[in-house]
Amino acid sequence: MKQILLVEDDSDIASLLRLNLEDEGYAITHEADGARALERIDQAHWDAVILDLMLPNVDGLEICRRIRQLTRYLPIIIISARSSETDRITGLETGADDYLAKPFSVQELIARIKALFRRQQAMGQAQTNDTISAHGLTLDPLSRNVRLHGKDVDLTPREFELLWFFARHPGEVFSRLALLEQVWGYQHEGYEHTVNTHINRLRIKIEKDAAEPEIIRTVWGKGYKFAELNHDATS
Repeated sequence: MKQILLVEDDSDIASLLRLNLEDEGYAITHEADGARALERIDQAHWDAVILDLMLPNVDGLEICRRIRQLTRYLPIIIISARSSETDRITGLETGADDYLAKPFSVQELIARIKALFRRQQAMGQAQTNDTISAHGLTLDPLSRNVRLHGKDVDLTPREFELLWFFARHPGEVFSRLALLEQVWGYQHEGYEHTVNTHINRLRIKIEKDAAEPEIIRTVWGKGYKFAELNHDATS
C-alpha cells in the first residue's frame, strides 16, 4: 500500500481528498502544519507527498526545497490556489513533479498520482548500466543526475523524465499528445502547451543555442525528436 503524506491546512479539502484517495487503496496521513509536516517527512518513509503551498509556520515551497535536499527521491504533487503560470513554473522549478491549481477535479488528481507512480516504477526498474551518454550528456536514472560535458545540469523532475524519454528513443518523432501520454502519463485537453514550455526550458539548459537546437529537434508538422546518434555525437 502506497503511503502518501497529505499536507493541507483546509480541513474540508483534506477530508475530501483523504476519503477519495483511501477509496483508491492509498494510505493517507494528513498534516495541516508546515513545520510538523517536515518532522513527519523525516520520521517515516513516504511514497509521495501532496503539498499545499500556503501553510502555517513553513510554506509549501520551503518544504519542497527541503525534500529535494534528501538523498532519496520523493515524488511531490503541489495543490494550490496560486494558479498563475509564474506560480506553476516556480513550483516545478523548486522540485515538484506536478502542479494542480485549485479548484481541481479529484479524479484528475488521482490520475496524476497514478501516472506519477507508474513513472517512478519505470525509473526504479532501471539499472546502473542503463546510464545514457549522448551528445555530451550523461543521464543517470537512479540518481536522476544529468551532466553536460562533465558539468551538472539542474533539471526539474519532469524535465529529467522528458529528456530521459527522448534519449531512450533517438531519432523517433513524438507529437505533443504522445509526449503527454508517455512522459506525463495522461492526456488532458489544453495541456499541449505544457510540452512546448518544458521543451523550451530544457533546450535553454542543454543546447549550445536554444534558438538553433541540435539535440532536441523540431520536426515541423509532426513533433519533436532526440537527434540520432553518430560517432561525433556520443561524447
